[in-house]
Amino acid sequence: MSPPNLELLIKNKAQEMGFDTVGITSPDNLDDTATDLTEYIEAGHHGTMTWMQERQTQRATPKGLWPEARSVIMLGLNYGPNVDPRLLLDMPDHGNISVYARGKDYHDIIKKRLKKLARWLISEMPCDLKVFVDTAPVMEKPLAAAAGLGWQGKHTNMVSNEYGSWLFLGAIYTTLELPSNPQHEYQCGSCTACLQACPTSAFIAPHKIDARRCISYLTIELKEPVPLEFRKALGNRIYGCDDCLSACPWNKFAEVSKEAQLHARLELQAPLLSDLVQLDDKYFREVFSGSPIKRIGRNRFVRNVLYAIGNSGDKNFLPLIQPLINDENDVVRDAAEWAKIELS
Repeated sequence: MSPPNLELLIKNKAQEMGFDTVGITSPDNLDDTATDLTEYIEAGHHGTMTWMQERQTQRATPKGLWPEARSVIMLGLNYGPNVDPRLLLDMPDHGNISVYARGKDYHDIIKKRLKKLARWLISEMPCDLKVFVDTAPVMEKPLAAAAGLGWQGKHTNMVSNEYGSWLFLGAIYTTLELPSNPQHEYQCGSCTACLQACPTSAFIAPHKIDARRCISYLTIELKEPVPLEFRKALGNRIYGCDDCLSACPWNKFAEVSKEAQLHARLELQAPLLSDLVQLDDKYFREVFSGSPIKRIGRNRFVRNVLYAIGNSGDKNFLPLIQPLINDENDVVRDAAEWAKIELS
């Protein structure tokens, strides 16, 4: 049995370690999540993200991944930006990078804190536990909603009264029996601002998204050339998209992140496409060392930059495109040829 004040101690310690919000839920509090996941995969809405299907049983419920789990501690870290990221969409000679990827890789920051919190918890109350941040088959958003951190908005992402749509999530599965917090009240009402903001109409309905149409999927997960029907809609978005998040009215209550490591690096606030398109593999790795952008590699990134250049309407980019017509990578060559045609 855990001491009656352990829940409060965990929350205080989590905030002391830099987390902005924390809640606890039972691994059995996911309602229809397993059914929703099955429908999502059967409809093919996961696209080429085959890992979702391969580990579907583990993802559907915490006990599917770890049968010994008795409680789930969900933690949130605010990454609120200091300006509306959509302002950059009106600067076609610059690349627009999703807010979450403009600073240091959040995986590293959160994982380090989760492990520190886990070590403290074991010292206070011997138990088994596992920590997760985004890369394991864990339904972070439904679990965060069940733990009271906020609610899943119509854009399928978390929304918080205090932090709007800007929350990174981490999870600790533990064998401790901890009291569950009440689930947060759903507060989207009749608002559909996030759905209307999507440049590619990726939302089939409220709370349902087809990843194959989502700009974040197209620019990050998709390894092949982006389908022609979506290339113009990309605009100057070269890594991810924040449009549905930015449109949420709850952001008027959001705060700028107090975590300096998550603040945008100066060179990634409004990077010039003319600089980015010339990156080879060596310099790409140097520029994006410690950044989540590094994982997609130079070829996919330059592909995205070329689409943005093709959408810029600026013929001055043509000399920079020409060398990439003969690039070693076929995806880069395809994007360069498309951009050249668009600007010619």
